[in-house]
Amino acid sequence: MGFEKVLFYVFAGIAVIAAAMVITRRNPVHAVLYLVLTFVTSAMLWMLLEAEFLAIVLVLVYVGAVMVLFLFVVMMLDIDVAAMRAQFVRYLPLGLLIAVIMLVEIFLVLGPDTFGLEQFAKPEAQPVDYSNTSELGMVLYTVYMYPFEIAAVILLVAIVAAIRLTLRRRPDTKYQDPSQQVRVRKGPDRVRVVKVAAEPRVVPAKAQATPAPSEAEVP
Repeated sequence: MGFEKVLFYVFAGIAVIAAAMVITRRNPVHAVLYLVLTFVTSAMLWMLLEAEFLAIVLVLVYVGAVMVLFLFVVMMLDIDVAAMRAQFVRYLPLGLLIAVIMLVEIFLVLGPDTFGLEQFAKPEAQPVDYSNTSELGMVLYTVYMYPFEIAAVILLVAIVAAIRLTLRRRPDTKYQDPSQQVRVRKGPDRVRVVKVAAEPRVVPAKAQATPAPSEAEVP
C-alpha cells in the first residue's frame, strides 16, 4: 500500500466520522464546526485526485464563506436546545425512514451494476501544461452559464434571508435614524426653550405653626 492510499483512507475516515458527528450532535454550533471539518477533509481528497480547483473552491466558498455565515446565523438565532432535545425522540422514526430512503437511492445510483469502474474507460493521460482550472472555467462559463447564475441568485437569497432572520427590533434598545439626523436644523431642532409658569410655594403646616426664634433667644 502506497503513501497516497494511506492518506486516502485517513482522510476518508476523518470525513465519515465528522459527517456522522454533524447529524448526531445536539448542539448546533458543534454540528456546524464538524461540517467545516468534513468540507476541509473532502478538499484534501480532491487534492489527492489532482482536482486542485475543486479543492480550493470547496475551502474558499463553503468553508470560508457559506459555513462561516451558517455559524454566525446559528449563534445569533438563540436556538432553544432543551426544546430540540425534547422533540428528538418524537421525530426519530421519521428521520430514520428518510435516512433509509436516501441510502437506497444512493445505492441504486452508485451501486456496482450502474456505476462500476469497469464500465468506464481509463482516462487519457494529460500533458504537463494541462490546467484543470482553465478547462473547468471554459465549461462553466459557456455550457453551464445559466445554472451558474441561478446558483448565485439562490445563494444571494439565502444570505438576505439569514440577515432578515437575525434582524430584530427590541423595544428597550435605542436606535438612530440617519434620515432624521440629516434633516436636523440649526435653530429649533438643536435648542428648544421651554417656558414653565411659576407656581406658588406651599409651606407645610408644621413650619407655619413654629415661630422663628427672635434675636434675643439666639445664644
